[in-house]
Amino acid sequence: MEKYTGKSIFKGIAIGKILFYQKGEQPVKRVKIEDTAEQIKRYEDARAKAAEQLQGLYEKALKEVGEANAAVFEVHQMMLEDEDYQDAIRNMIRTDSVVNIIETQQVNAEFAVATTGDNFAKMFAEMEDDYFKARAADVKDISERMVNILSGNESGGAIGDEPVIVVAEDLAPSETVQMDKEKLLAFVTRLGSANSHTAILARTMNIPALIEVDIKEEWNGKMAVVDGYTGTFYIDPDEETLKKMQEKKEEDIKARELLQELKGKEDITVDGKHI
Repeated sequence: MEKYTGKSIFKGIAIGKILFYQKGEQPVKRVKIEDTAEQIKRYEDARAKAAEQLQGLYEKALKEVGEANAAVFEVHQMMLEDEDYQDAIRNMIRTDSVVNIIETQQVNAEFAVATTGDNFAKMFAEMEDDYFKARAADVKDISERMVNILSGNESGGAIGDEPVIVVAEDLAPSETVQMDKEKLLAFVTRLGSANSHTAILARTMNIPALIEVDIKEEWNGKMAVVDGYTGTFYIDPDEETLKKMQEKKEEDIKARELLQELKGKEDITVDGKHI
């Protein structure tokens, strides 16, 4: 049995096999192009499609996690329409600022979007405010969405047909929302923060989650336990630990069921006083 400690995002117990989730990212290459108008049109088309997808995710999240938490995708749409962000991409397509100004050359839309996303994400990550630091993941999310659209690689959030504990380097809010909640037992990531939209969604969806865990790809397929109360992650737990965690999970389920029974009822003390 291996035991790791992380930072708990949502309390709860999850027991199941690990799915090591890898983003279907393609390496983005800088390509010299002649027709900048065509590349800008490709970017504009990708931006329009990304906006359409984000609206769909907003509507899905609205049903599953409520208006307040679905607002993350409205924020993403606003970021997508930010004039500074758009101008940076268009300007890079027209004149690649990565190379020396004397050797300027126009670049493909994929490279311009990916580079701009990295630059803006770095800018947010270097801010002192924790809220703005967490926005770095959001701008990376919308940039990766457009790169995937441009490259024809749009499969995201698929976790298979069996219930799993998702282990990943990091998860974008859009990936979390697209995952089948009936199959998502918990998630464990190396990166992320308590203020990220993904963490907020995990809490809203009652999904046990840990961040800041030193993950390993070799865990894929192994049995594991997430203890969101202590921030502990067990790999190949022994029988004693498995039994203890199963009992803890059953107690957790009973407590949640009791809370559901009490939901909406009047608060009355033993002597009949209404609160």
